[in-house]
Amino acid sequence: MALDTQLLEILACPEDKGPLLYFEDENALYNPRLHRRYVIRDDIPIMLIDEAEAVDDAEHERLVAKAEADGIRPTFEA
Repeated sequence: MALDTQLLEILACPEDKGPLLYFEDENALYNPRLHRRYVIRDDIPIMLIDEAEAVDDAEHERLVAKAEADGIRPTFEA
């Protein structure tokens, strides 16, 4: 199930307060500035800094390329 559009419009990274990329098919929100991924469990985004997954350069490039190819836009305009 996709996250609610209104929720996505207000979701921000808890660390830098910037917009995120939402990958519905991967159940994740991604901060490309900090290379951090926040998982979504049972349709609930886990937005805790301590639980964010660090993403290496190769995974970062994959996610950014996927966002561009799929037309994934940030959760809001900074």
